[in-house]
Amino acid sequence: MANIPEKIETWQMVEPGKLERTSIDTPEIKPGEVLVEVAGCGVCHTDLSYFYDGVPTVNKPPLTLGHEISGTVIAGDDKWLGKEVIIPAVMPCNNCPICAAGRGNRCLAQKMPGNSMDIYGGNSSHIVVPAQDLCLIPDKKGMPLSHFAVIADAVTSPYQAAMRAEVKAGDLTIIIGATGGLGVYATQICAALGAKEVIGIARNPEKLKRALEYGASHVISSVDKSPRDIRDEFRAYCKEKGVPGNFGWKIFEWTGTAEGQAIGLELLSFIGKLLICGFGMQKNEYALSRLMAFDADILGSWGCLPKYYPEVLKMVLAGKIKIEPFIETRPMSTIKQAYEEAHKGGLTKRLVLTPDF
Repeated sequence: MANIPEKIETWQMVEPGKLERTSIDTPEIKPGEVLVEVAGCGVCHTDLSYFYDGVPTVNKPPLTLGHEISGTVIAGDDKWLGKEVIIPAVMPCNNCPICAAGRGNRCLAQKMPGNSMDIYGGNSSHIVVPAQDLCLIPDKKGMPLSHFAVIADAVTSPYQAAMRAEVKAGDLTIIIGATGGLGVYATQICAALGAKEVIGIARNPEKLKRALEYGASHVISSVDKSPRDIRDEFRAYCKEKGVPGNFGWKIFEWTGTAEGQAIGLELLSFIGKLLICGFGMQKNEYALSRLMAFDADILGSWGCLPKYYPEVLKMVLAGKIKIEPFIETRPMSTIKQAYEEAHKGGLTKRLVLTPDF
C-alpha cells in the first residue's frame, strides 16, 4: 500500500468562522486502528453549527471539521488494507454500560471525527480511525467512492431514528423537514421499511414535489401556515384517505427549528411517537399533561449504531435508497464557498468535498 505520509493536509477551523489550510502531523497508528485516505467528506448542518453558530465541540479549535467520510484504508490493521470503507460518524467504545445496553450510538466515550478525535476530521487528505466499526463497501455499483460519504450520517441517522421508532410495514409516518439534507433520506427509509403513509412537511415547493418521487405518499407545504393550520390540513387528508388522524402516527422532526418542533408537538396525539432528530438551540413550550393523556412518546435520536451501516448500505446498493440525485461533489479547496452556500440555504443537493491538496 501507499507509504504513510508524515503530514496530513487539511482545512482547519482555527476558530468559529475562520478556516485555514495547513499540514498537521500524522498520528501514530495504534493496534486496532487504520489510516484512511479520504475520498469524500460531506458538509453537514452539524459542521455549520460548529463553524457559524459557536456550538461547542468536544475538542476545542484549532481542529478539522467533517464527520461524513468515505475512503480507502492504506495502512494499519492488515485485514483492512486496500478496502474501501465508510467511517461511522460516531464510533462507540463498545466497552461501557451504555454500549452494553445496545445504545452505543450515544456512548459517552464515542469518537466523532471533527468533534471528539483530537484535532482530526474529514476535511483532510487522511484520517486515523478505529477499525472495529468500519463499514466495508464490497461493490460500489458504479458510483464514485466519494458519494458513499453521505451514508456516514445523512442516510444512517434517519435509519437509526426509524429503528428507535420501530417503524414497520403498515405504519403511519410524518417527516417534518422532508426536503432537507437528512429528510430526503428519512422519507425513502420509511417507505423502504413498508410504511403505509409517509407524509412530508417542508417549505420548498419544488423540493416537496420531488419528495413524492422519493418515498413521500403525500406532502404538505408549511409556508405561511401555523402548526394548527398544518394539523387541520393533515386531518383533512387523513379523512379523505380513510386513515386515523388522531392516533398512532410516528413523527420525525428533522429541521431542528422552533417551527418544525412546534408542528411536531401539534401533530402528536394518542399513542403516537415524536422523534426529535434535528438539532437547534431554541426552546419550546408544551403541556406535559397532554403527553400523559395521549399515552404518547417523545424520543431523541442521535447518530447511528455502526451495526446498522451494512444494512443501510445494502438498501443503497439495491436502489431502495437513492443517494446520487441528492449529491454534488466539489473540490475541497472550495470549502469556504461551500460552507457559505450551505449556511445560506437554498442548495438542492448535499455537498461532498473531495480532497485536492
